[in-house]
Amino acid sequence: MPYLLLLRTGQWFSHLPPALQDELLRSAALRRLQGGERLFNRGDQPCGLYAVVEGAMRVGAVSVNGKEALLTLVEPPYWFGEISLFDGQPRTHDAFAEGPTVLLHVPQPALTALLQREPAYWRDFALLMSQKLRLAFIALEQISLLPAAPRLAQRLLMIADNYGEGDPRRVLHLAQEQLALMLAISRQTTNQILNDLQAQGIVHLTYGEIEIVDLQRLREVARH
Repeated sequence: MPYLLLLRTGQWFSHLPPALQDELLRSAALRRLQGGERLFNRGDQPCGLYAVVEGAMRVGAVSVNGKEALLTLVEPPYWFGEISLFDGQPRTHDAFAEGPTVLLHVPQPALTALLQREPAYWRDFALLMSQKLRLAFIALEQISLLPAAPRLAQRLLMIADNYGEGDPRRVLHLAQEQLALMLAISRQTTNQILNDLQAQGIVHLTYGEIEIVDLQRLREVARH
C-alpha cells in the first residue's frame, strides 16, 4: 500500500489494532477525483468510509437559494464518512474535491461484513465519530460565545493541527473565502482580521495560503 506510511501518521488509524488496519487496507481501493468533482451529495445512500491521501475534500452544504455552508476542508490523512456506517441513513452533507484528490475508499458492504465478524471493532469506529462530535461542539461553542477575531484564530489553530489528525503544519492551503464560510462571517471581516494579524507579524498571507509565523501569539489571540 503506497500510502501506508502517510495513514500511520494519523491519530485514529495509527491507534487501531493491527488486524483492523490490515482489514481496512485489504478492502480498500484508490479513487481519484478532479477538482470540483462530487464524491457524494446530502441524501445519497451510504457508500463506505474514505481517507484523504492526496489533495483535499470540501465538506458542507448548499441551500436551495445557493448559499453555501462550508463545514470543513479536510486533508491527508483524514478519514470521513463514518456517520452513515453507524445509522445506515443517507449522507448528511455534500463532499467535493477541492482540487485533484486521491481517496482511499473502503466500501460499505465490506465494513458491514467486517463488523458482523468482529463486533468489538465498533468501538474503534465510534472513537472516529466521537472525535468529530467533540470538534462540532467546540465549533458551536465558539460561534455562540466568541467574537470574530478569536474565533478565527482558534479555527486556524485547529486546521494547523489537522483537526487532530496527521502532522501539525504552519502553512495552510486555505483561501480567505473558504475560511469566511467555515466561520459564518463576511469575507470583508475575515480579510480585515487576517490583515491585522499579518500587520502584527502573526501570520503571512499569500494567494490561497495562510502561513502561521508566530504560533504562540496566535494562541494568545485565540484566548481573548
